[in-house]
Amino acid sequence: MKTIAVLNQKGGVGKTTTVTNVAAALAVAGAKVVVIDLDPQAHLTIHLGLEPQKIESGSYKVLTQSARFDGEIMMVRPNLWLLPANIDLVGAESELVSVVGRETILREAMQASGEKFDYCLIDCAPSLGLLTLNALAAAEEVLIPLQPHFLALQGFGKLLQTIELVNKRINPSLKVKGVLLCMFDSRASLPNEVKADIEQFLRNARGTNSAWSEAQMLPTFIRRNIKLAEAPSYGKTIFEYEPNCNGAEDYRKVAEFLHAQYQEALPQGTTESGSLENAAADQIQEQSDSQEPQSTQPAYIDINQVEPSIDTDSFGQPEQPREKPPIEIKEIQPHDSQSPAEFTETTTEQNQPKSDQKQS
Repeated sequence: MKTIAVLNQKGGVGKTTTVTNVAAALAVAGAKVVVIDLDPQAHLTIHLGLEPQKIESGSYKVLTQSARFDGEIMMVRPNLWLLPANIDLVGAESELVSVVGRETILREAMQASGEKFDYCLIDCAPSLGLLTLNALAAAEEVLIPLQPHFLALQGFGKLLQTIELVNKRINPSLKVKGVLLCMFDSRASLPNEVKADIEQFLRNARGTNSAWSEAQMLPTFIRRNIKLAEAPSYGKTIFEYEPNCNGAEDYRKVAEFLHAQYQEALPQGTTESGSLENAAADQIQEQSDSQEPQSTQPAYIDINQVEPSIDTDSFGQPEQPREKPPIEIKEIQPHDSQSPAEFTETTTEQNQPKSDQKQS
């Protein structure tokens, strides 16, 4: 079983959307996939059409009550299983604070199920706490979804440092294998600058002993797409909600890339699931032949509560030339052009009444 932790401590970058739709694409191809929701917000559980408040089993019981992993997962789609989450997961970190080996509870629980699945994708919480450590201890690879914004890079270094520590102290097999750019607009200059900066950073890491020495930018990126924002409110994957949109095409390519990597790593003569591209095409054809009119009502969420996503297709104005921002993967340095005293003096002088400044 190939276990991938989808991780970024910044929220809203596409972790849950990536886990849901990559897992769905792999399952459509015939691979047996299990996804784990380790986020107390339970967005993965909601995205797959379940109501967290009505779920008694899940990742909380596995972590805190030694529940069997096999007994807590549930089949939510053909070839797709889910270890759900609910708000109880908030208390897991405090309950485990005195437990010996608390960082490896999930890994030990999953060991008995390793031969039953081809893939395991873990949706991590937007933090670097104990829940995330459990995911990193259980995973073999890390996939980092990233928004191509300058501020999104500022936590990138901290995230890599955390993965490096886990690699050295808890899980020596843990490696960062990919960075996936989400909500990407190729017509703007900033996303392309961020992409080039990350690629250069990853090239510089080649041949080192770091946990990201083998990492690469995924050859595809996720374009901005309103359908990806709408699908969770209906409890559907993008392939069920709108299989012909840009979001479905992009996530199908991501799944194809990960599947090809897995096939290359298998011993010669070993075969796994068939072509994702062919399987996805068959599914689209089946849905187009016998698709019922889509309901306009969400599964159980008020669609009015879902924040709208910006569709960049509506912006056709050419971007004005501007100076390239200092995009580097490092912590923001304090601005030292003025000392506090100088700033106070300047501000006081600027705020004086005009009557005091002008003498007639």
